[in-house]
Amino acid sequence: MNLNLYKNILSFLLSEDAFDLTPISPDVEVPYLTTTSASAFHQLIGPCNGLISLSDSLTIILFNPTTRNYKLIPPCPLSIPQGFRRSISGVGFGFDLVAKNYKFVRISEVYKDPCEKDMKVDIFDLCIDSWRELNGQQLPIVFWTPCSEILYKSVFHWFTHADGTIILCFGMSSEKFYNIELPNTIHWFDGKCFGLVILYNCLTLICYPDPMSRNPAKNMMDIWIMKEYSKRELWIKRCSIGPLHIECPLTVCKDNLLLLQSKTGYLIAYDLNSNEVKELNLHGFPTSLRVTVYKESLTLISINGNGAKVQLF
Repeated sequence: MNLNLYKNILSFLLSEDAFDLTPISPDVEVPYLTTTSASAFHQLIGPCNGLISLSDSLTIILFNPTTRNYKLIPPCPLSIPQGFRRSISGVGFGFDLVAKNYKFVRISEVYKDPCEKDMKVDIFDLCIDSWRELNGQQLPIVFWTPCSEILYKSVFHWFTHADGTIILCFGMSSEKFYNIELPNTIHWFDGKCFGLVILYNCLTLICYPDPMSRNPAKNMMDIWIMKEYSKRELWIKRCSIGPLHIECPLTVCKDNLLLLQSKTGYLIAYDLNSNEVKELNLHGFPTSLRVTVYKESLTLISINGNGAKVQLF
């Protein structure tokens, strides 16, 4: 009996009108990624110079959506002590402007006792097709939510919890971690979830109701823009919208169109200028949709030594 009930599908759509999506090529089924209900944890990161990263807890794929070329990133060979377990909690992707090199960073929890976890950081350098460990890192535990991992200004961002929710940042060139605090009026006990998008070319925080909440009075969504990067005092509340019964935010298109996934799995567009909202003609398993906006690019995926070959979807 075939129990493989899930597929990972890439759709390529053109949006000429705010509330219209037109397919520009056939859908592509993605190989390698796990095809189970755990697809809720799949990530679509980028674009970075026209390249995007597709990943789950085990596999990373580097992909050019214009040329359809892709490369399967080799598994990390770095081991953990015998008797310990590893859980991947965060994956990042970006470009080192100094070394002119694409990098993947992977954060994992290593533990023997679930109550005592150490954080481990591994980096993959595309230019030499090799993994290495970044030693000496004392990090809070990264937690995953949809729309919670984003590249901005050659820095990658995740959410972590250390005496409250904060944004953990990793510089692709410096390979240093640092924190950005949330607006001081936001607290973890407010019952909100958090997402990150780019709006007006600024890092933007979306605070949205926990999809498991049944209190409609809390179904407002708050949008905060960081006018000057990394300075907490410069978070500016752009607006509150809703109520919207959504699962999670996804991304921003054309600087005014907020894309979200409904609790039934449909893609929803919310116009931040007109407050108009519309359900679009794209549907996926609830919590599974991932969306990125990209411009066509002929950026090549490099091949080095005996590394994995570039293939074609």
